[in-house]
Amino acid sequence: MSDAKSCPVPAIERALTVLEFLAQSKSGFSTSEISRRLGLPKSSTYLIVETMERQGFLRKNCQTGRYCLGLKMIRLSRSALENLDLREEAKPFLRSLMQETNLIVHMAVLDGTEAVIVEKVATPGMLLVPTWVGRRLDVNCTSVGKALLAFTHEDELDEIVQLKSFPKRNDNTITSLSALKRELARVRIMGYSIDDEEDEIGERCVGAPIFDADSAIIASISVAGTVSQVPSERIPALADSVKRTAAQISSRLGNIWKGSEV
Repeated sequence: MSDAKSCPVPAIERALTVLEFLAQSKSGFSTSEISRRLGLPKSSTYLIVETMERQGFLRKNCQTGRYCLGLKMIRLSRSALENLDLREEAKPFLRSLMQETNLIVHMAVLDGTEAVIVEKVATPGMLLVPTWVGRRLDVNCTSVGKALLAFTHEDELDEIVQLKSFPKRNDNTITSLSALKRELARVRIMGYSIDDEEDEIGERCVGAPIFDADSAIIASISVAGTVSQVPSERIPALADSVKRTAAQISSRLGNIWKGSEV
């Protein structure tokens, strides 16, 4: 039996080379530029980029004819980072945030058009809000959802808002696209998000984004409580705490991704 290591597949090697090459550019390259810079035959290059575009690994700018990494690559990158055991790495920071604020702490990731809670930290004596690991949340009316959506790649954001209808939970829920975009712009400026009784009456949450080593959104965290536990005047202090914790987790993940230890 021949050694698999001595039997490379040229087409796959070329495709991976193209992906690595495009990952180094924000503006992308045309087929002819890829072919010339990588020394690949034009016919092979055309077939490679066309196939990967069709599968969603690349996207083409119709105005410039240049190719960049597509949404599927972004999602695969997110999955790879999650496989670093995001929950275990984040848990000490989430526990500290819970002890500092005496509120329930959540961590969520984007899955399709919804946010999914992947970790929850609370003590038995806490006044609990009805959440659980695995719960799926709307992105338009939850703090973890808004934090994820605000920093999602523009193409993926457009895809989500086109596919997702925003149900009205109550009179506070943001349901129009224009209002949601204004809210997301505010989140980007402030660095944190708020659910002010938009999902459930009587509950408030404050969230913040978690980024990977390349500054791409990978998850979000939030503190949650009742309106009496989270009065409006407490939000600025909570926002500072949540943002600081999110930054600590981002730093931790970034160091792991780069192969060093914190």
